[in-house]
Amino acid sequence: MPITVNSNPAAAAANFYMSKNNSALQKSINRLSSGSKIVHPNDDAGGLAVSMKLESAVVRLQGAEKNIQNGISFLEVQDGVLANASKIMNRMIELKGLSQDVLKNSSDNDNYNREFKNLQVQLFEMGNLTFNGVSMFANHTSEDPTALAKFSDMNQVLTEDNTMSIYVSSDGSSGPKVSINKALLLSALSVDRGNLGNGVTHTDGSIGNGSNTSNNMTFAVSTYSTGIELGDISVGVFTQALENLATLRADNGGTMSRLQYASDNAQLQAKNFAAANGRIVDVDIAAESTNLAKYQILSQASASMIAQANSSMDIALMLLR
Repeated sequence: MPITVNSNPAAAAANFYMSKNNSALQKSINRLSSGSKIVHPNDDAGGLAVSMKLESAVVRLQGAEKNIQNGISFLEVQDGVLANASKIMNRMIELKGLSQDVLKNSSDNDNYNREFKNLQVQLFEMGNLTFNGVSMFANHTSEDPTALAKFSDMNQVLTEDNTMSIYVSSDGSSGPKVSINKALLLSALSVDRGNLGNGVTHTDGSIGNGSNTSNNMTFAVSTYSTGIELGDISVGVFTQALENLATLRADNGGTMSRLQYASDNAQLQAKNFAAANGRIVDVDIAAESTNLAKYQILSQASASMIAQANSSMDIALMLLR
C-alpha cells in the first residue's frame, strides 16, 4: 500500500466505522434507558403506528372501565333505595294489620294512620333522589309530563329520557353498550283506585267496589294531606306494590350482572392490548445489554484504528528527513 500525505484512506475508513459504531452505541443506550425498542420513528415506523393504536385502545378501555364502575355504583345506590322502599312497604302492611285489631280504639288507629301517611311522603322523597346530580328514578314519560311513567308486571315501559347507555368497549358509541334504567319507583307504588277496599268510603266520598277505573292513587305522595288513608286500602294492593318493587330490583340485579361481566371483559382486553403493545415496543434487556457491550468494544477499537492509521503520516515524515 503506497504511503501518501494528501489522503489517508485507512484513517477515513476507520473514522467511518467509528461513527457507525458510536451511532449504534447511542441507540443501544437510548433503548436501555427508555426500556423501548422504538425511541425514534425511524427505528420502526410500522411498529410505532401499530403501537400508538394499541396504546389508544388501552386508554379507551380504561375509560370505559371507569364508566362501567360508575354505572355499577349507580345501580347499587339505586338498589339500596329500592330495598329501603320495600322495608317501608312491609311496615305499612304491618300498620294495616295492626289497625284491624278489634281491641284497638280509634285513637290507636289514628296514630297508625299518621305513621302510614308519613311513610307515603317518605316514599315520594326517595323517588326524587339523585346520584351525582342524575335522577335515579323515572317519574314521568316524555310524551305526557303530567302522567306517571307506565309500569307493567313483567317489564318497564321506558322512553329515551329514562334510559342511559354505558359504552363498554374501546369503540365508544359505535360499539356495544349496556342500558341502565332509571327505576320506575313511583309508578311501582301506584295502585288502581278500583283496587281500594271493597265497600270502603274513600276520603273523597267515593266507594270502593274492586272494579277497574282510570283513576290511580299512589303510596308515594308529596304532602301528608294527599296520602291514602289506612282504612281505604286492602292488603292485596300492598302485595302488588311489593311485586312491582321486586321486579325493579330483579331488573336492577340483571343489569348489574351484565355490567360486571362487561367490566371483566374490558379489563381483559386492556391487559391483552397492553401485552401486544409490549411485544412491539419493549426492549429485550439481555439482548440489548449484549449489543451495548459489543458497540462499546467496536467504538474503542475504531478509535484505536484511527490512531494507528494516522501514524502512517509519521512514517512519511521520517522518509523526508
